[in-house]
Amino acid sequence: MIWSSLKIVVFVFAVAGLTWGAGQLSESGAGLRLFFGATEYSLTAVQAAAALAILVLIVWIGLKLAGLAVAFVRFANGDETALSRYFDRRSQQKGFEALSEGLTALAAGDGRLAMAKATKAERHLQRPELTNLITAQAAEATGDPGRAEAAYRRLLRDDRTRFVGIRGLLKQKLAAGDGETALKLAEMAFALKPGHAETGDLLLHLQAREEDWSGARKTLAEKTRQGVLPRDVHRRRDAVLALSEARDVFRQGTTIEARERAIEANRLSPDLIPAAVMAAQAYITEGKAKSAERVLRKAWSVRPHPDLAATYATIAPEENPETRRKRFRGLLKISPDHPESRMLSAELNIAAQDFAAARAALGDLAETSPTTRSLTLMAAIERGEGGEDHVVRAWLTRAVTAPRGPQWVCENCGKVHGIWGPVCDNCEAFDTIAWGEPKEAELTMPGAAETLPVLASRPAPVEPDEPDEVEAVAASDEDAPEAPKQPAPDTPAT
Repeated sequence: MIWSSLKIVVFVFAVAGLTWGAGQLSESGAGLRLFFGATEYSLTAVQAAAALAILVLIVWIGLKLAGLAVAFVRFANGDETALSRYFDRRSQQKGFEALSEGLTALAAGDGRLAMAKATKAERHLQRPELTNLITAQAAEATGDPGRAEAAYRRLLRDDRTRFVGIRGLLKQKLAAGDGETALKLAEMAFALKPGHAETGDLLLHLQAREEDWSGARKTLAEKTRQGVLPRDVHRRRDAVLALSEARDVFRQGTTIEARERAIEANRLSPDLIPAAVMAAQAYITEGKAKSAERVLRKAWSVRPHPDLAATYATIAPEENPETRRKRFRGLLKISPDHPESRMLSAELNIAAQDFAAARAALGDLAETSPTTRSLTLMAAIERGEGGEDHVVRAWLTRAVTAPRGPQWVCENCGKVHGIWGPVCDNCEAFDTIAWGEPKEAELTMPGAAETLPVLASRPAPVEPDEPDEVEAVAASDEDAPEAPKQPAPDTPAT
């Protein structure tokens, strides 16, 4: 406001000064005489001043025209001039307008318009790092993967856009189902930006899917070092990967290395059930029964599981049912009220033919939480106590239609698995298979680890006068396809 007022005051004073000067010249009576050849020109003071101003204006215009001519010649020769800068600014303005319109069209889903605007922007801007990305995404929107791939490859030439180009190609290869190439591209992208969380997760997923456990552990360690993965999550997933390594090594026959990997996996995550089972088996093979018991009891304190009980039984496979029942007391007293502990205690008592103790151990579990296993146990108890056939058949009938109880369930997609694995075979999510109740009942018969895991440990023979209903059900179960035995964990979703 002050500056505007000051300019107005200066303008007023300038006009007043010029007016006063013109008045003084006109009153002075002085003049100017010019001789041009034989002609004499007489000018008053005012006319002389006006002629001088016109002359200065003509000279200034002449100089500007001469400068423009020189600039045009330099422009024609390719030199940078004010004229070239003017046209560059105009071209740049048009280019950015086209770029803006292309981005708007891309956001609106109009791939063809976005492609046309990107081409125009490239022509005016000569900035491929800006226009190639729009071209690639527009080509994908219009269903032209070849042109999109060519644009992504052009982005690889510039260090500033190499990561973007690799990431675009990676998504294309994933969409095309080319897992091998996608894995290599993910490794390149992760090497460029190890702190990029999405790229790290994708690389870990691809490595797990391809069963590259060693590479996945390195990726996991780098993600933790970059601070994009909490240390507790790192320990858990590293245990899963170490266990997967151990299983692969075990299949190859290198048992010593497999034992070491299994023990390492259990050390990293003691609550990982398959790791505890494999580590205990490794200790049993080495003759370290106490170490095996310690590992199994620690895992049982976190989550009682049939596989843990079955492995605990193999520590002394030749013991009689009574001796086994006494040895298992140390395991059962850890979580005595857990349904798994109660059913295991009932199984042990049934094997020892102490049916009253089995009924007491099972309690009201068959009524409050009926499952195929608990109802089958009740049928076995009724049969062992000499119950009526119709009572036994009633329990078995309920067992056929009862829920199967906890199973290995993917927490990402809900798929029920017969055995635990590091990767869901349905949604391919990593470390999402956990032991729990499925959301929807599935007709999956329980595996050996889920049905009376210690009854087969040399029970006393029984000679019934007529076909045993329980044996008939067991025979029908043997005819059905048996789910493979499952070693594994209760894992949080990733």
